[in-house]
Amino acid sequence: MKFEEALNKLERIVDELESGDVSLEKSIQKFEEGMKLVQFCGLKLQEVEKKVEMILKDKKGRLEKVPFDSGEEKDVSGSVDDEEGDNGEDGSEEELLF
Repeated sequence: MKFEEALNKLERIVDELESGDVSLEKSIQKFEEGMKLVQFCGLKLQEVEKKVEMILKDKKGRLEKVPFDSGEEKDVSGSVDDEEGDNGEDGSEEELLF
């Protein structure tokens, strides 16, 4: 099963459960199915997270690849010799490029 298929199925289950038109027994079955889908999607996202890299601009304006960090911003300033002590021409420490 693909991630998108699992996510769509999970959304349908949530809609069914929120509607309140499902018996208790069917609700429990849907809940269990939904939890399996949540686990599947979570594992897929972890796999992708490991593969993703971001490209950031350091203080000197050079591009640098850094691993994707799901929770915190990556500080690339420690990887650059900043002899002048400036924060770049515009004062920013790092910039995401899209």
